Formats: sequence, structure tokens, C-alpha cells
Amino acid sequence: MPHQIILTDQAPAPIGPYSQAIKAGSTVYVSGQIPLSAAGQLVGEGDVAAQTHQVLKNLTAVLAAAGLALTDVVKCSIFVKNLGNFSTINQIYGSYFDEATAPARETVEVARLPRDVEVEISCIAVGNN
Repeated sequence: MPHQIILTDQAPAPIGPYSQAIKAGSTVYVSGQIPLSAAGQLVGEGDVAAQTHQVLKNLTAVLAAAGLALTDVVKCSIFVKNLGNFSTINQIYGSYFDEATAPARETVEVARLPRDVEVEISCIAVGNN
């Protein structure tokens, strides 16, 4: 199946050999987003709330470039440096996703994330085309 690379200047450019997202058929696979601004600057150093908001804004921007929205997301993967921050991350995440239609997800504590950020989120979304 042919696929399409999704790239937007409304989210940070990839910092390695990967794409912001790949669209295959009606499914979009969004690479893990960390709290960098579209210009590549770290947002909210040490502030998990500010970082979580930025990550979700980045996901929203990449999805929009693919013609989709957070309502099209079917699966999220959340990686955190400290699971003690779960309640803060979960509360902010819940402000972006309606609990009644929220996607499947997992949250995993990891030893370290790129740029020593607090949170990284990737997702899979499915559109109508």
C-alpha cells in the first residue's frame, strides 16, 4: 500500500531520520511528539503541565496537516519520565479528549526521553478516506 509523508511547519521538524507522520490508506501514524515549539524550542522546562499542553498542540497540528483531528485518534501512547506526574498529565489529556469517546492508550514510565523532557505522546488516527 502506498503511503504519504505528512509534514507541517506548525509542529517541530523531526530531529532524526523519521517523519512527523505517515498516512497509509485512511490511517495516520503520528510520531512521538515532545514539547518543542514549531521553531524547535523547548517549552516548559521542568513543567509537566506546560509540556503536556505543548505535546498535544503538536499532535493536533500534525493531525490537521493530514486532514484529521483529535476526534479521529483511535490510539495514543504516552511516555513519561516520572509516573508520579500521571494525574497532571491525565487531567490535561482529558481536556483534549472527550472521556466518552477517548481513544485507547497506554502510559509508560521510561528512564529518559529526548531532550530530557517530561512527556512524549504518539498516536494513530483513522479518517474517512
